[in-house]
Amino acid sequence: MNYGKRGIVAQARALNSGTDKWGKKISLFGLYAALSLMIGTVIIGSSAGLGVFNGIRDTSPDITNISVTPKGFSTFVYDTDGNQIAKLVSTDSNRIPVTWDMIPENLANAFVAIEDNRFYEHNGIDIQGIIRAGVEGIKSGGDFSQGASTITQQLIKNNVFSGWTNEATMQKIKRKIQEQYLAVQLEKTMSKQEILLNYLNTINLGSNTLGVQAASLRYFNKSCSELTLSESACIAAITQNPSRYNPITHPEKNAERRKKVLNDMCKYGFITEVERDSALEDDVYSRIQNVNQETGGDSTVNSYFVDALTNDVLDDLIAAGYNETQAYTLLYSGGLKIYSTQDSKIQAICDEVYQNEENYPAGTKWLLSYELSVQSPDGTVTNHSTEMYQSYYKERIKGFNLLYSSEEAAQEAIDAYKADVMGEGDTVLGEKITLTPQPQVSITVEDHSTGYVVAMVGGRGQKTASRTLNRATDAYRQPGSTFKVLSTYAPGIDSAGLTLATVFNDAPFAYDNGTLVKNWWGSEYRGLNTVRTAIRDSMNVIAVEAFTLITPQLGYDYLKNFGFTTITDGVVINGKVYSDIQQSTALGGLTFGVKNIELNAAYAAIANGGVYIEPKLYTKIVDHDGNVIIDNTEPKSKRVLKETTAFLLTSAMSDVVTSGTGGSVNFGTTAIAGKTGTTTNYVDVWFAGYTNYYTATTWTGYDNNAHMSDPAEKNLSKTMWRKVMSKIHEDLPYSGFSVPSGIVTATVCSRSGKAPIEGLCNGTLMSEYFEEGTVPTESCDVHYAGTMCAIDGRPATEFCPFKTAGVFELTPEVPAALQSGFVNYTPTNSAYTTVTDENGNEVRVLNTCHHTGEFMTQEGIDAIIAAEQAQAIAAAQAAQAAAQAANPEAPAPEQPATDSVVNEVPADVSAGN
Repeated sequence: MNYGKRGIVAQARALNSGTDKWGKKISLFGLYAALSLMIGTVIIGSSAGLGVFNGIRDTSPDITNISVTPKGFSTFVYDTDGNQIAKLVSTDSNRIPVTWDMIPENLANAFVAIEDNRFYEHNGIDIQGIIRAGVEGIKSGGDFSQGASTITQQLIKNNVFSGWTNEATMQKIKRKIQEQYLAVQLEKTMSKQEILLNYLNTINLGSNTLGVQAASLRYFNKSCSELTLSESACIAAITQNPSRYNPITHPEKNAERRKKVLNDMCKYGFITEVERDSALEDDVYSRIQNVNQETGGDSTVNSYFVDALTNDVLDDLIAAGYNETQAYTLLYSGGLKIYSTQDSKIQAICDEVYQNEENYPAGTKWLLSYELSVQSPDGTVTNHSTEMYQSYYKERIKGFNLLYSSEEAAQEAIDAYKADVMGEGDTVLGEKITLTPQPQVSITVEDHSTGYVVAMVGGRGQKTASRTLNRATDAYRQPGSTFKVLSTYAPGIDSAGLTLATVFNDAPFAYDNGTLVKNWWGSEYRGLNTVRTAIRDSMNVIAVEAFTLITPQLGYDYLKNFGFTTITDGVVINGKVYSDIQQSTALGGLTFGVKNIELNAAYAAIANGGVYIEPKLYTKIVDHDGNVIIDNTEPKSKRVLKETTAFLLTSAMSDVVTSGTGGSVNFGTTAIAGKTGTTTNYVDVWFAGYTNYYTATTWTGYDNNAHMSDPAEKNLSKTMWRKVMSKIHEDLPYSGFSVPSGIVTATVCSRSGKAPIEGLCNGTLMSEYFEEGTVPTESCDVHYAGTMCAIDGRPATEFCPFKTAGVFELTPEVPAALQSGFVNYTPTNSAYTTVTDENGNEVRVLNTCHHTGEFMTQEGIDAIIAAEQAQAIAAAQAAQAAAQAANPEAPAPEQPATDSVVNEVPADVSAGN
């Protein structure tokens, strides 16, 4: 500054200058204006910000109407002893809630130390944490990723807000403000312990686990109450990033985070340095890997039983009023407890038998299912299906049916197919190869006294997914001869007048359409046989005759009452009407087939004295809060047969096991009754049988309906039935089938099923069970004492030149309902004819031979008789020659003299011939 004279003068002039005074005044005013504007802006901005904040706050959920309790929980399935057999979870519900007394102190402290070390000090939001996060964000150049959310805020975020993983910036700010506000409010209504417990039951801990209990079971296979300090720190380390810090897939990353957890616990005084160092030395990750291998990791596949149970539960929840989405959510996320009917000991027996490949015939075949997607160089995508693959090979291999002798053979064929259908430059976008072992199998085991399905197997081979094809509950297969008892003999004995002694004639008999009914053993016919014998030997012709007699409608009505849901009284398929009210139903020839579980339940009804109980897989369902939402304990039962009928069928089916077609199932330690079933060309093979303890039904067949030719395959159902049931009954005492009241025994003639005639039926007497009031009173009409015509095979007239005296068997009269079915039948084919006498009464008269007085007095009778005699001799010689050819070692019988009288009834004389 110039302090000289001139400088002082200049300063004085400047101070006295008017222009400079006004400039300074203006500058000062501008400063004030700017400051005012800034202050106003701050005030307005603050007011606006406060208004926005209040607006966001006011749109927050009402603290009194929200719940921070986790909403998705695992559902558990228990067996009859209360043991857990399955856990059902969706991606957001693998949670098992625990109470505070199950939370170890170290586990709770580990989460507090790493997630919110001031948890016990703040009121829901941590101001210090927010400031710290802000400072760190500024230091890092704008990275504000370091969180300041308290445990309370995280609890609200996870249980109140949804969709926060995909938020835009403004949405995130809004949610954060509401989250902080609600955190403060929540801390006023809930204790720190309650908040922390809900948090520990909520958090995502990787590997599809939610909450510390699910995580503890997943990683360590034990309850969280048993976790050590080291294991607690490992689980707490996952929280920040469940994928990055997953101890199975990224153990090294988890180890780094776990070390920080332990250091923070030590830093904040939760543990000592000694405890920290000891925990750090623990090789926790080896244990985790071992558990992962032992438990099968995340790829839990439910059993066939649980598959069937889940389907039933979903159906029942929908029937109870839930829609499909609600039912599914409740089942997989509702924390239900489902008490099943499974007996784990019996299920284990079934699994052991059916999973043992040594129990199956040698030469297992493999059925291929194939899908291929190919992209050509021009971008065109071609999808190849199993049907296209099969058509390709059918053009090259006659009768190709997708079956291969080995997995290697299938792969070779696939490679050849791809080489042929793919062009140069083509690339494979996707390929799916499924090879299923064949023949396939199923079994259902039921406690028929309760209707409880105690065990089930729905297929053979590795089960790769849940709710796949269950051949015990989902497959419709033709039941074959197992249906004879249910469709024919049960209704026939119960309400249509049949008895076990009723006789039918096994002779050429045709369906209404003219197709001949064939017996399973070949073209031979066995003549007169009782219902008991027909059941024991599984006689087809007699079953169709009996079904025709009782009427298909009656048989169908009984089948519906037995619980079959797959039979139909009329359905249009490709313009044609199909119905199971027709004759082939007697032999199990149905429109769609039956389910194993339903066939088993029908036989269980017989085992249960004629009372059908709808088969069940569970008894009750309890929700997360302990309320019973479905009570299935009461049996849905109805009487479908008289108790006496059930016993009579049981008696007959006992013969199947002791001396009939099912003899190989008899393991000898208890009484067994059952029925074999085989369809044409051995496409389906069954055995349905029971003891006083359990009913079981086994099925064998190819998924593609290929024919079984190997004897071991044909008998596999009986083989597996015996293997399973013999083990089930190992420790059970012998129990015979008791005779109920209303059953009597009587002696009848086995050839007629009627009261025997003294002196005529002595060689054919048999004792049989009958329901009271059904013992035959009519005398035997098969045995006949008198003279018989050797030409006609009927009682001789007094004029007959070919008559011989003795006791003979006559063919009884055929019921009118069956006459049209016998081949070439005329009323004279049988020994009797029913006529109406002069009083209007129906009477039965003997049909005699054609050698009447009128016939014998006709012109040229001598030549006619000679010709008849020659024909008889020729027929006898032909029969002898056939017998000799069949048994060449037997001595040739003496030839009758040419002038002798033929007095033997030809063997082929029977109704229908």
